[in-house]
Amino acid sequence: MTLDLHGIIPPLATPFTPDQELDEDALRQEVRFMLEAGVHGLTIGGSTGEGHTLSIEESCRLAEITRAEVRGRVPVISGIIRDSTREVIRYGRALREVGVDALQITPVHYLFNPGEEGTLAYYREIGEAVQLPIVVYNVVPWNTIQPATLLRLAEQEWIIGVKQSGGDIHKLADLLCASPNGRLRILTAIDALLYPSFLLGAHGAIAGILTIVPRLCVELWEACQRGDHAAARRLHERILPIWRAVEAPDMTARIKAAIELQGRRVGPARHPLLPVPSEVREQLRTTLIRSGVISDS
Repeated sequence: MTLDLHGIIPPLATPFTPDQELDEDALRQEVRFMLEAGVHGLTIGGSTGEGHTLSIEESCRLAEITRAEVRGRVPVISGIIRDSTREVIRYGRALREVGVDALQITPVHYLFNPGEEGTLAYYREIGEAVQLPIVVYNVVPWNTIQPATLLRLAEQEWIIGVKQSGGDIHKLADLLCASPNGRLRILTAIDALLYPSFLLGAHGAIAGILTIVPRLCVELWEACQRGDHAAARRLHERILPIWRAVEAPDMTARIKAAIELQGRRVGPARHPLLPVPSEVREQLRTTLIRSGVISDS
């Protein structure tokens, strides 16, 4: 099973109304903005999209609206963040009926680690039951999947890619070196190091920073593809401070604040996350001005 995943694939922030319901009109506007920015795919319901808070009905509605706006122009990947094989299969089957192109599935994240064989069985059972391409979202700190295990996972026909997160460029480098044939699409989620990730050969990125400044990230990807390292370095130096400003335990709330400072409506993060304090909002505003994303007016 194959799917052409490459380039800049933002994990959308899920827009909510003030009472924390899905804001469908804002979602449509955000998808259109991303397409106009030239992105190569979209991910919904991931960490940035607060997927862990979404009901199965909300996940499906999110997918329906996104697919309707995309109209087949780029792949749509739907995230599933659940803690049992049964629940992931339930979500996956519902999302398959909606028509998403692939699933982005985390390992289990609540406390316990099923071990290598349990992880292999987890993804195998899901793939056989749902029969959609799967991107492994390697993000859980206490259940990190090692490169050797990821290569074993890649032997399963449904596993087409890995989103390598956790800020560890060493594991990304190891994985790229160990998977030379390119069947496994290796996508970086190391927001601070997109530029070196692309130089090492990552096939693309699914990372929160792409959602904040998609145009800058598309420009960075294109600069790397044409070998224009002077331009890529300048873009890296504009993007990095923005990521540093949102990289915090309340990251989702900060990402939404950074998006809204640009005039895009995404609403609040879901509770228990609270809106960012005024001093954090001002810090974000100053950083966006210095990076040339918004004007000082």
